[in-house]
Amino acid sequence: MSPKKQNQTSKPGIMGIVKNDPWLEPVAVEVYDRWLRYSDALREIEHDFGNLEQFADAYHYFGINFDTTRNGWTYREWAPKALDLFLTGDFNGWKRDTHRLTMNDFGIWEIFLSREDYHNTFVHGSKIKVLVHSPDGWRERIPAYIRYVVQDMKTLDFTGVVWLPDEFNWEDDHFDASSIESPFIYECHTGMAQEFPGIGTYRQFAENILPRIKIAGYNVIQIMAIAEHPYYGSFGYHVSNFFVPSSRFGTPEELKELIKKAHSMGIAVVMDIVHSHTVKNINEGLNRFDGSDNQYFHPGERGEHPMWDSRLFDYGKTEVKRFLLSNLKYWLKEFHFDGFRFDGVASMIYFHHGYDIPFGSLAKYFRQGIEYDGITYLMLANHLIHAVNPHALSIAEEVSGMPGLTSSVDDGGLGFDYRLGMGIPDYWIRLLKEKPDEEWNIHEMWQTVTDRNFGVKTVAYAESHDQAMVGDKTLAFWLMDKEMYFHMQINDNNPIIDRGIALHKMLRLFTISLGGNAYMNFIGNEFGHPEWIDFPREGNNWSYQHARRQWSLADDIKLKYHYLAAFDHEMLLIAGKYKIMNAGFPRQLNMDEVNKTIVFERGGLIFLFNFHPNHSIPGYEFMVPQPGDYRIILSTDHASFGGHERVDDLISYPTYYDKETKSWRLRIYNTCRTAMVMKNVGNDIM
Repeated sequence: MSPKKQNQTSKPGIMGIVKNDPWLEPVAVEVYDRWLRYSDALREIEHDFGNLEQFADAYHYFGINFDTTRNGWTYREWAPKALDLFLTGDFNGWKRDTHRLTMNDFGIWEIFLSREDYHNTFVHGSKIKVLVHSPDGWRERIPAYIRYVVQDMKTLDFTGVVWLPDEFNWEDDHFDASSIESPFIYECHTGMAQEFPGIGTYRQFAENILPRIKIAGYNVIQIMAIAEHPYYGSFGYHVSNFFVPSSRFGTPEELKELIKKAHSMGIAVVMDIVHSHTVKNINEGLNRFDGSDNQYFHPGERGEHPMWDSRLFDYGKTEVKRFLLSNLKYWLKEFHFDGFRFDGVASMIYFHHGYDIPFGSLAKYFRQGIEYDGITYLMLANHLIHAVNPHALSIAEEVSGMPGLTSSVDDGGLGFDYRLGMGIPDYWIRLLKEKPDEEWNIHEMWQTVTDRNFGVKTVAYAESHDQAMVGDKTLAFWLMDKEMYFHMQINDNNPIIDRGIALHKMLRLFTISLGGNAYMNFIGNEFGHPEWIDFPREGNNWSYQHARRQWSLADDIKLKYHYLAAFDHEMLLIAGKYKIMNAGFPRQLNMDEVNKTIVFERGGLIFLFNFHPNHSIPGYEFMVPQPGDYRIILSTDHASFGGHERVDDLISYPTYYDKETKSWRLRIYNTCRTAMVMKNVGNDIM
């Protein structure tokens, strides 16, 4: 849409998110116009293509597809500024001028190869490229909709592959993500999932890692770095080939096998999708494909991401929307992914990309620096995702707290199911860096972890890959640092390790019980994986030492890592059994700054946290909502979790009625650096 049309306002209807939140009433017009831009874009698509799902079938039209009517293969490419396109590859001995494509009035180039003529040469596994002649000159490129690429390990060049395998057997894959009531998300990376110093494969992940994830209690995996990326160290965030599962880890069919196996284990599979930007590389990616700098991207400075050294899509262009929406449908339909975690949403919806902006005012969300086309694209994307799979998960990595992010598109929202609670892990790292335990403010802790708008479904997490990248450290390493190298044996009593293990458990339980409606963990961090993540690069002499997971640490019962893994498993079990993630907002029962103690109720359970380094108080009293006998169902201080077992969890703790405060109260030994979860197991006689 033109900038003029984007900035026009219309007589507004009152959208659902405004009706539900009076704070948004001053921007009712802007909310309505947001919906109106989406509605106009959808209507235009429906007029030209029938409906949104057909619009997103572009991967069946572009690229290489078999035409049963003509009995051959058609290759199509959108390249409006190109002067000539020639297909070259194994099938024609890499001749550069024999197979010229022809262009129609819409800038779409096409060539047909009959099966009769090419059945022996244009076959599954054939290598191809397209030679593009533009005002820039002649360049060999990889087709934009290619399904597979391989890299020559000598030259490091990527080459497109004709991928025409036998149809994959999905017949017995009947998994439905709606079966997951409480998403416990395991963020993972196929290549770094194995312990050996190298790149793991889809099959190794399915065989070795999926069983670990299942046993640990997670029911969703969020896989990073699926789409092909030229530089392994980019963690998959500089995508070059959007329809290609990275060949570093195996073939597309091997990825499908991984997903099918996960489904058989009751695990949903979410793809970390990167539609916020793309790699600048010309040889591998989309940049200057037809010779211009504005084919898929904004021209000039607007098309350059200032922080990521990458190109920015022009979401207002029909063929760009078609490319990206088709990409979503492709992964959902062809690979049976159960949804997406959208990377860099703030970068997509603001011209300033969300950097160094103090959000909070309505103007910052609706009037200043807003990338309207990016918002419209995301609304279309979420409409499409839930049309293709009504039970799919759509998760936004979004830092600003855009109002309506997880509200339905019909209500004026952007349509995501969940938002990542990004402020929580940042807060924990900052707290550990900047303040000793004695100075932790329990009111600030409560406010930070519960700081989310009503109705915004949030994925809570204590740390993700972001906190563990080189230059930073995992929570475990911030807590215990080099002592982890020398004092993790179970018989080695070390105060730094004791503190670290205690707080590691407490911070994670505090996060899952207060932070939202779903929970996420990064691979290996459940058992306190040490150190940081650093992919092979020149600066580390191309080492894989920090691009792997040391499972043997957790497997060794002589080391304390297994205590953390055992606690994480029990924590998820409790959270799932009592549906904590589906419960309403937590209710404060006691805030004791002197003893750094927080008591609250959520989902019918009582949570008690004592963050004080040395205040242990016998007979500690606090209010509870209901009378009865209470039992401890989870304690971070239990011996099986590496604790000191200072509180008896085999007895019942009866309530008593305090006439002065007119409340039911409970007494317990409130031990320092301990968190407990208590359940009412019976009513007192009143």
